[in-house]
Amino acid sequence: MAALKQIKSKIRSVEKTQKVTKAMEAVSAAKMRKAQTRALAGRAYARAAVSVLARVSASTELNSHPLLRGSEKLISAAGGHQGNATETNFSSLYIVITSDKGLAGALNSAVLRTTWADMKGKEVKVVTVGRRANDFFVNRGIEVLKFHPNTDEVTTDLIKTLVGKAADLFESGKVDEVKIAYQNFVSTFEQRPTLRTIFPLSLGELSQVVADIVPARGVFAHDFDQESKPKNYTIEPGETEVLSQLLPMLASVFVYHALLESQASEHSARMVAMKSASDKAGEMNHSLTLKFNKARQASITREVSEITGGMEAMAA
Repeated sequence: MAALKQIKSKIRSVEKTQKVTKAMEAVSAAKMRKAQTRALAGRAYARAAVSVLARVSASTELNSHPLLRGSEKLISAAGGHQGNATETNFSSLYIVITSDKGLAGALNSAVLRTTWADMKGKEVKVVTVGRRANDFFVNRGIEVLKFHPNTDEVTTDLIKTLVGKAADLFESGKVDEVKIAYQNFVSTFEQRPTLRTIFPLSLGELSQVVADIVPARGVFAHDFDQESKPKNYTIEPGETEVLSQLLPMLASVFVYHALLESQASEHSARMVAMKSASDKAGEMNHSLTLKFNKARQASITREVSEITGGMEAMAA
């Protein structure tokens, strides 16, 4: 009887767990749809940013602006002389976006592994969005300049803070590049860890962001023709004033898109993980039920045998 009670207790525990995982699956599905809708709605702004940067890319002032001009150490590293870049203390700022919560499969670990591999041989500074990233770097002794919780709301203040901090460090020469790491939402069942360079700001990198967020098929799938070609504009009131305001806004597209895609990826991964957990709980419940029925049948058979044996002994 003790074994039967233990099995029955396990069945009840699994059933309660399954109810929780099903509820979390439903909540994550609703949040994923909301986050995906917001991400899709923001794609028009990303395309517009590419168009603006493309149109003014021939400007002499633009090409010499501090936010677009790569340092000598960055050029050396890009040319394959990473050893020389390390000797000259090549420094990078990483904005790493993860979730605050777990139960999302390998979502966070994939981003952290990708970022950690890219950090090798560099002096790094880190700004984290999400508790998982903050815990990861703190546990490894890396100083985190600023930690921001990753909530469901993508606020303008958060974007301005992240871009402003990155731009200040890059323009002052304290870092040679600024990168952002996040999970890119490909589909409900696929999220891709992505690492993009924010500063020095480049048309190619911004164009790649737009290319990544256009789905391969579906109602939102369509080709984006970058019709804007480089032109030399006369900018009023002055190129320096306008570009100093314009370029951080264009860089904000990276951060805004990364936050939205990260949210969609998080809820998608959690929904898939909870569905898998619910299915596994159902299988375990079925297995325990069979085990319980077999044990109960064995117990009944044993009791019947004992009664029959007692009757036969009394008759003898």
